[in-house]
Amino acid sequence: MRTTLINGRLVLPDEIWEHGYVVIEDGKIAALGKGDPEEPLSGEVIDARSYYISPGFIDLHTHGAGGADFMDATVDAYLTIAETHARYGTTALLPTTLTCPDEELFHMFDIYREAKARNTKGAQFLGIHLEGPYFAYSQRGAQDPANLKQPVPEHYGKILEASDDIVRWSIAPELPGALELGRLLSSRKILPSVGHTDAVCEDVMEAFEAGYSLMTHLYSGMQGVTRRNAYRYAGAVEAAFLLDGMDVEIIADGVHLPKSLLQLIYKFKGADRIALITDSMRAAGMPEGAYKLGSLKEGQTVVVEDGVAKLPDRSAFAGSVATADRLVRTMVETAGVPLTDAVKMMTATPARILGVSDRKGSLETGKDADIILFDDHIRVSRTLINGKTVACK
Repeated sequence: MRTTLINGRLVLPDEIWEHGYVVIEDGKIAALGKGDPEEPLSGEVIDARSYYISPGFIDLHTHGAGGADFMDATVDAYLTIAETHARYGTTALLPTTLTCPDEELFHMFDIYREAKARNTKGAQFLGIHLEGPYFAYSQRGAQDPANLKQPVPEHYGKILEASDDIVRWSIAPELPGALELGRLLSSRKILPSVGHTDAVCEDVMEAFEAGYSLMTHLYSGMQGVTRRNAYRYAGAVEAAFLLDGMDVEIIADGVHLPKSLLQLIYKFKGADRIALITDSMRAAGMPEGAYKLGSLKEGQTVVVEDGVAKLPDRSAFAGSVATADRLVRTMVETAGVPLTDAVKMMTATPARILGVSDRKGSLETGKDADIILFDDHIRVSRTLINGKTVACK
C-alpha cells in the first residue's frame, strides 16, 4: 500500500520544487520533500522523469465528456465521463445538470447515487451542481426555456427533499424568491451561485449578503454595464470585481474568454478567487461534429467546431469541449499566468470554494493522494486518485 513518486518537479501553491518526491501510503500523502527520499524505497516506485507532480484538478462545473452527458442519466454515462476527465488530469468533479423537467432531474439523482458507488476508475464525484431552472429568460443561453421556473418554496422544497447530494446551485438572484432560497441553501451548507442572470450590480451585492458567494462562468450568461433611459448601471460582471469576497469561475478554453479578459479577471481577482472550469458537454475529448447538448433523448443538437460547441445558427456558444489540462495550458501559454497560479485555480481554489481543502487541492501530508504528472505543455501522463493510478499514457 506504499507508492513513491521520485524525480519530479513538485507544484506547490506558491513555488515549485525542482527535484522532489512524494510518498503515498493507504491513499494519503505520507511525506514529500526535495531531493531523494531519506528512507529506503519500497512498494511501487514511479519515476516522474522530471515531469511536474501536481495536485489533481478539481472541476466545479462539467456536463459531460467522452460522448456522454450527465443528463443521459445512466450509470455508464457517469462512469464514461469520470474516466474521460481523469485521463486529462481531473481527479474530482461536480456532475452538473441542465434545466429539465422535474421527473428527469429526480431520476438523475437516483443515477448519481448508484454511479458514485461504482466509480472506481474515474474522477471522484463530490456532489451535484444544479444549473437551473431558476434563470433569467434573456440570459438562458443553451438552457431549454420551456423548463425555466421561478424559485418558490413549493418547488425547490421538493428538489431539496429528493436529494442529499446537492452541493451547489446556480440561480439568477434577481428573481422573486431567489434571495430567500440563497439563505436557505447557505443554512444547509449548499453553495448558491450567481448564474444566467440579468442582475445589475446592486442585485448581486444584495445576493452576496444572502449567501451567493460564487459567479457561474463569469461573463457568460450575465451582463456588464448597461443603459436604461440614458442612465448607466454596473452589471453582474462589475459586481464580481467590486466584491472582494466574491469567487468567480471562468471557462478558460481560450474561446469563451479571449486573452485580454482572462488577464483582466486575473488582475482583478487573483488566483485565490478564480476557479477554472470546463463547463464541458459530451464532445469533450471527442472529434468535432454534431452532438446533443443534454440528454440524447431530450437534448438539442449543437455543432462542435473551432474548439467550442455552438448553437446550430452559430448565434451563441453551447458549452465547451475543454478538458482541465487545456484550461491550465491556456492560462499559462495564452494569458501569461505563472504555472503555480494556473494550477492553484484548478486545484486549491476550487477545493476551498467547495469546502474540501482539508483533504484535497494541494500536495500536503495527510491529504488524499490525488496526484497527476504532466509535462512542460501541461500534457497529462499519469493520474492517481487516492494513490491508485487510474490513467497512464
